[in-house]
Amino acid sequence: MIFLAACGAQPTPTMFGAQRTDVTRSGRHYVVYQKGNAVEVIRLGYAHRGEHQQIRADMIALIPQVTGCKLRETSLQGDSGEMRGLLTC
Repeated sequence: MIFLAACGAQPTPTMFGAQRTDVTRSGRHYVVYQKGNAVEVIRLGYAHRGEHQQIRADMIALIPQVTGCKLRETSLQGDSGEMRGLLTC
């Protein structure tokens, strides 16, 4: 059990070696990974029904704030738990 708690958010294999940034927004914790023009955002913690739309909007807003790059909206994949996309820097 302790081992699982120590793992935390891990990027997908294609994002190994990416720059990691931990962010808190609206009381929720997220991890943003950036590697070249690729970005991945992971929400930490549980979300209740009805919160997912706002969480998704927060995750999308975090991307340019953390990376300093513009998200290519058409590349965005995922949901309020984890999403990936491409950047234009």
